[in-house]
Amino acid sequence: MKKGFRFILNHIPRPILIKLSYLAKPVLAVSLRGEKYTDPIDGKSFSTFLPYGYVHQRPNVLSPSTLSLERHRLLWLYLERKTDFFTKPRKMLHFAPEQAFYKRFKKMNHLEYTTTDLNSPLADVKADICDLPFKDNSYDIIFCNHVLEHIPNDDLAMEELYRVLKSGGFAILQIPQDLKRETTFEDDSITDPKKRAEIFGQYDHVRIYGRDYFSKLKEKGFEVEQIALANELTLEEIDRYRIDPKEILPVCHKPI
Repeated sequence: MKKGFRFILNHIPRPILIKLSYLAKPVLAVSLRGEKYTDPIDGKSFSTFLPYGYVHQRPNVLSPSTLSLERHRLLWLYLERKTDFFTKPRKMLHFAPEQAFYKRFKKMNHLEYTTTDLNSPLADVKADICDLPFKDNSYDIIFCNHVLEHIPNDDLAMEELYRVLKSGGFAILQIPQDLKRETTFEDDSITDPKKRAEIFGQYDHVRIYGRDYFSKLKEKGFEVEQIALANELTLEEIDRYRIDPKEILPVCHKPI
């Protein structure tokens, strides 16, 4: 199974993967049903989750029902337990919308919800994150998760995110992060997809963010909260929801 998932991830374009996944989800959900692990996004339980990873497969991390990963479930728990996201009316912009969230957010009547991306079939607006077609101070909430590591000019992308976020609004800007690294590593000379996968963890990543990621965001004007939500979860919850206990959730506020 691991080799099969790795081959699919590395050889099928992401827009096609998104479409195929809608066919696969019902079959996976039935075949893996059980009680040991629970996806907090939809409350469904399974005997095991699926493996995931472009180079090194992580076992038991991909939810069969929502196709959520550790980061999605962590974000959902944060929104559910620490915010008024599910009740307060807001205007929201969502980059590269994740399947685990897309339909759920679309159905929330209190959200004025817009999705954007260059390639995703789920995008309402096709746009370059470095040159957004939105006015200054347009959105109360921005989600841009696991996007910046794909963008060669992430400084410009961060500036655009800050520009279109309303004063007093917040953005959640998750990235794959190596907390053992003090500084971010990037090398523009590495262009071969296999080499990128080997060094950066995925064929279309262009850097590995270190602990200085938070400083980079602050330089753009954001006030950054580093939320270690797993510290507030029990060991049983961390295992049952399949959460990465070390992940830091970057919640970025634009000052009023």
